[in-house]
Amino acid sequence: MNHLAKSFSRVSLLLAMVCLLASTSASAQSTRKLLRTGNKLFDKENYRAAIPYYEQVLAQDPDNAKALYFAGISYMTFDKEKAADYLYRAQKLKPNVDRDLEYWLGRVDHINYRFDEAIAHYQNYQKEIPNRNYGLKEEVAQLIQYSKNAKREVANPKDVFVKNLGGTVNTAYSEHSPVISSDYNYLLYTSRGEKSTGGKEARDGEFYEDIFETTRIGEDEWAQTRIVPGNLNSAGHDASIQLFDNDTKLLLYQSVNNGDIMVSERQPDGSWGTPTSISDKVNTRDFESDAYITPDGQTLFYSTSHYSENGDLDIYTIKRNANGTWGNPRSLGNTINTPFDDDSPYLSSDGTLYFSSRGNNSMGGYDIFAAKYDSVARRWSRPVNLGSPINTPDDDTYYRLAPDGSYAYLSSYRIGGYGEKDIYTINYIRNATVRGQVFTQADSIAIPGIELVFNGLQADKRPITYRDVTKPDSATYNVQVLSGRNYQVQLSLDGRVLETQEFEVPVVLNDTSTITKNFYINFVDSTGVLARNTNASSYNMKPVYFDTDEYKLTPEAIQELDRIAEIMKANPTLNISIEGHTDSRASDSYNMTLGQNRADAAYDYLMTKGISAKRLVTASFGESRPVVPNTSEENMQLNRRTEFKVVPRQGETQKSIQ
Repeated sequence: MNHLAKSFSRVSLLLAMVCLLASTSASAQSTRKLLRTGNKLFDKENYRAAIPYYEQVLAQDPDNAKALYFAGISYMTFDKEKAADYLYRAQKLKPNVDRDLEYWLGRVDHINYRFDEAIAHYQNYQKEIPNRNYGLKEEVAQLIQYSKNAKREVANPKDVFVKNLGGTVNTAYSEHSPVISSDYNYLLYTSRGEKSTGGKEARDGEFYEDIFETTRIGEDEWAQTRIVPGNLNSAGHDASIQLFDNDTKLLLYQSVNNGDIMVSERQPDGSWGTPTSISDKVNTRDFESDAYITPDGQTLFYSTSHYSENGDLDIYTIKRNANGTWGNPRSLGNTINTPFDDDSPYLSSDGTLYFSSRGNNSMGGYDIFAAKYDSVARRWSRPVNLGSPINTPDDDTYYRLAPDGSYAYLSSYRIGGYGEKDIYTINYIRNATVRGQVFTQADSIAIPGIELVFNGLQADKRPITYRDVTKPDSATYNVQVLSGRNYQVQLSLDGRVLETQEFEVPVVLNDTSTITKNFYINFVDSTGVLARNTNASSYNMKPVYFDTDEYKLTPEAIQELDRIAEIMKANPTLNISIEGHTDSRASDSYNMTLGQNRADAAYDYLMTKGISAKRLVTASFGESRPVVPNTSEENMQLNRRTEFKVVPRQGETQKSIQ
């Protein structure tokens, strides 16, 4: 290389280095600017708006510990698991990323049900708090106690079924304060979603609260929601509280005057009138947040900060005078009210007071508590935490019973929701009647005198057992069992265990549900001969398989179904159950539908081959019965299937829910 070429090469290299440095500098400036913008929003507690800026930083610099740290805190309201991932990544990259890191690791472990880890982080953080900062030391001590409370409650859950009200009502924003009409068919609730009045954002980046309405169109279905028309919603925060006086009046909250309890009346055209203050004896210059009025309209329970020394909410009650005016407020006392927020009172028809509290033995944030009034001692009983899974380590509020008390509504931040606070229904799991017969596997002969023992566990892992013996005349049994769990069913004759089979009883939410379950056993007769086996495998009926998210029959499936049709034609008394299954991708409800479609595809094809519908039944098990774990693509293929099982000659299905 000559001198000129060498000089040119050095210049080119220098220029490349300058460009690279300039590019790196510009990129660094860009990430710093994004981080500053995100932090400004973070400082205003506008976490929803801050997150996109942190994500832009991480797109350019995935190992930016500061962005991971602040994004992790921001995500705690929206995605608890992602929040934990980000905070732990920040810790790994830079253990000293922020002096409050241990505090936030404790918080994120707490809401993700890792209570021992949360306590350890809180204790580490507590050691670094200066003695002069007594308030912070007290707060962290309370958080440690919350974790201990949560650990105890989660270890002893109640048999309760908590169900999200669904995506028609719940959104990525906060929904709360459900109010149900006396006929169950009209629902009012509060949302901070994009459809609120004026679409204006509050300081925290959420939209202003407004009251929405919907009507029931099915057992678990609601019509498209809409903001309540008329004068109910203002430019500020508005929240539904309670329908009363035969659903002609509505208690609601409005953010006027620092927050007041208001009343609106339904107009002749069905709209709601302009809200007015319930009373200046109730509403003050301070914060009144929620209320409950008794059916006779004579007593009001409400929460207020007016009488508190430290600004927390306490629950008060007030009664009407004979002339219809309101008397003087009276505190429910220190048994109910704590040094923390006590809010959202609701009095059930049996006299139980339900309310939300950050005190007592809360699992963290607000929990729902229940207390009863002792009219003899003239005091409230000690509040009882409703426990897990009603309460979670995060906020659980606005507990309201349905008109007949058979279920309740709840507003909650919990894992698996649509974003922020969602509305849920709560049903106590009920007993189901399980009945049926025990048959020989070989030829479906009913066997009297078989003892059936159903062994299972309650939600808190305590064992439960139910027993019956098949009747001499009909070989039938009948037991009442707690629903929503698997049972190991031991079948015995004359004290000798013949078989143990597993039986899953689905969740039922009323005490009138009946499940028919027939058991088939390899029964040894009096001569000691084992009855011949006539299950599906003895006919060499193989499962048929499906492509991902498909229920179209493959050529291989059609070939197997042709064989099954020939087997059934050769055995005219043979009836089969066609059972559809899926892998674990998609939601439970989607997979149940997909499994049914797969079963129906085989059913329809067998019908075209001349097999009578009377000889076929279908069932879907979705993803609940995998033959192998869904840990690989190959395994998932084995789980995307339809199976065939022999059913009794009498034409009974093995399980039916009435």
